[in-house]
Amino acid sequence: MTGLHGRTPVLAGINGPVLVDLDDTVIEVHGYAKQGSGYGYSGVRGLNALIATVTTEHAAPVILGQRLRKGACGSARGAARIVADTLATVRRLRSTETTQAVLLRADSAFYGHPSVAAAIRGGAQVSITVRLDSTVKTAIAAIGEQDWTPIEYTDAVYDETTRQWISRAEVAEIAFTAFSSRKATEQIPGRLVVRRIPDLNPSSNHGQGALFGTWRFHAFFTTSDLDTVSADNTHRGHAIIEQVHADLKDSALAHLPSGRFNANAAWLVAAVMAFNLTRAAATITGPALAKARTATIRATLITVPARIASSARRLTLHLPRNWPWESAWNTLFNNLSRHNTPILA
Repeated sequence: MTGLHGRTPVLAGINGPVLVDLDDTVIEVHGYAKQGSGYGYSGVRGLNALIATVTTEHAAPVILGQRLRKGACGSARGAARIVADTLATVRRLRSTETTQAVLLRADSAFYGHPSVAAAIRGGAQVSITVRLDSTVKTAIAAIGEQDWTPIEYTDAVYDETTRQWISRAEVAEIAFTAFSSRKATEQIPGRLVVRRIPDLNPSSNHGQGALFGTWRFHAFFTTSDLDTVSADNTHRGHAIIEQVHADLKDSALAHLPSGRFNANAAWLVAAVMAFNLTRAAATITGPALAKARTATIRATLITVPARIASSARRLTLHLPRNWPWESAWNTLFNNLSRHNTPILA
């Protein structure tokens, strides 16, 4: 990735704020001949792929870390190591004088001391969903009613008079120490940011009307210095890694070709390389495709209806007439081949 970053703007803005996302997905397989396959959290038989992506203000996500694991393994298995390796790669990619923070985002499956501590040791801040255990519920109960702030959410309306969002979703925060049951040196201070929305599916009350509204809560632990609303909005952006998983499954990870685990692990590495190369190729062409899905990039720049003609010992590539991506394709070809003039006939 270091060489790719040096030749293309695939990681433009890497010296600014950086978001590292961590998540896993189950790649479905069929039959019992696949080494390591098993039933994971999704309930389907497959192998588990853990990936870490990096996103900047000016660049779409690229993959910096990947690992194939057996299908029945827990999501957090080996997460601490991939977090450490990914943050080390980010440090190599950035200039030494930058002071902008790196924020690690993950869901509740990765809320554990090994993963969070690895991020802190790597110089990153964290924003990780927490499970609603008794400690978290006690902290939420301590939030005052006056501390909740309406946010832009589904069906929200902005009131120009009060300059506030009129919304059924609200956020608040409270000081929180993660892993307080561990020894003092392993406890991590931070904040618990909580989003609440009305519970539209309350439990049956046998006809008795509710005296007070009921809420559903979503909480995450963060060590960032963002304000409450910005922290919540940034954390919700973690869903971008689901698009990366979808892109991979729409291409090379549509299946795992071998019955041997190590061969499929190599296939995952090749899939990640293809994903990053496709993303890098799009950034060369300009902003129109820089953040497009890799399926779109393949359809517009790679899977092109063209024919090659040979005449007088010269090859001529004939591309479609009135093709809307002619300029982008020429830009990509000229940069890769070091040609100054297009070869379109």
